[in-house]
Parts: sequence; structure tokens; C-alpha cells
Amino acid sequence: MFSPDTESVLQAAAALINTEPDASRSGADELTGTDDVAAFFTGWAYSGALRRSADELEALRELRTELRAFFTESRDEVAEHVNRVLAEAQALPRLVRHDGVDWHLHAVPSDAPFDVRVRVETAMALVDVVRADELGRLKECAADDCTAVVVDLSRNRSKRFCDVGNCGNRANVTAYRARRAAAGS
Repeated sequence: MFSPDTESVLQAAAALINTEPDASRSGADELTGTDDVAAFFTGWAYSGALRRSADELEALRELRTELRAFFTESRDEVAEHVNRVLAEAQALPRLVRHDGVDWHLHAVPSDAPFDVRVRVETAMALVDVVRADELGRLKECAADDCTAVVVDLSRNRSKRFCDVGNCGNRANVTAYRARRAAAGS
């Protein structure tokens, strides 16, 4: 569907959003220390500077709200939002190759603050999503009691539940029990 770096950045944005207390596995904020930032940085193969500071942690925590908006805005709103992010960051896309990853786009210097790089890389990934008119692949979990977000990269656009909790399993069990109850009555 999308290039590997676009898919990875979209999934990383969802993972970051899903560290919020209302969306996380634990029900608590899962981005509370600089070690959490470092784990996110490493886990999603970001490159460039990582300062491991309290300011960097707080900026990344604040970024989650803005990134969530990309999962709920209309296509036109996302396009305007992306343009605003790229303009504010004075993004200058360029092809780079590093750390065994073939040519891909970066739009801010590798020494830019980590939250700025996450914000701009997410905006760059959304350029592909908007152009392909595939914004429907970014959504909130279909479970009534879950606020996690989902990046649906399935062929048939069928992913409805997040990977955070057991939302899909719980929905299946509920549906099964309802069918059994209906069959037994």
C-alpha cells in the first residue's frame, strides 16, 4: 500500500498516541520517563539526536494530542494540518540513506529535537495517505470502551480493533455469547 518508511512512521505515531492513559494497555501513561522515550526511539528505529531530557519527554507527551487529530480529522483538515506542520518546521525534504535503511525521505535535520522529527515525519507520511485518498486507514479502535488508534494496513481495510488491548478478542467473545444466547432462547 505505502512505502515501508511511511507505514513504519504511521505505526509509530499510533504507538505513541497509544501510550496515553486512556489508550494504553495499563490504563496509565506509558510515556513517563526518558527511558520510555529512548525505548520508543529505538523500537521504531528513529535516527538522529536523542537528548534524554525532561524537556524532550514533555514535548513528546504533548505531541500525542496533535498526532491523534490526524486520526480524526477530515481529509481536507489533515491536508491543511500537514501543510501547517511542514511550514512551521521549514521542512526541506531530501533523500537519505542510513543505518542499513535504503533511500527514504527526511525533511528536517537529524539534530532537530526528537518531537519535531516525529511531528514532521508523521506529516510527511500523511502526504502519501492524503494523496492516495486512504485516510480511512487511520481510525480509532471500534471497541466502545477503547480510545486507542489503529493503522489499518490490511488489504481489505478490515482491521477494526487496536493492538493495545484485547479489543478484537473481547468483541468476538461478546458476539459469540450473544449468538449462543439467541440460539438457546
